[in-house]
Amino acid sequence: MRTTITLDADVAGLVADAMHRRRLSKKRVVNEALRAALAPQASPTMSYEPPVHHTALAPGLDLAGFNRLADELEDQAIIEIATRSAR
Repeated sequence: MRTTITLDADVAGLVADAMHRRRLSKKRVVNEALRAALAPQASPTMSYEPPVHHTALAPGLDLAGFNRLADELEDQAIIEIATRSAR
């Protein structure tokens, strides 16, 4: 697409410097500069590391009991979904 634009003197100087430094055409320098300035910037991904808390299970609590409870709750949820869809 052909477009005519008027550049400010300082911007024209920057384009000319980039053309000379990088040995590129004016078209390529302007296109690359516009792409770099207008393209959506990817947000930097920072990994989150939650603080580690070491603890022991309180006396009298059975870890297997928690697993059984989780299994029972999961079974109950599956049965509820199945009965709702059967209606």
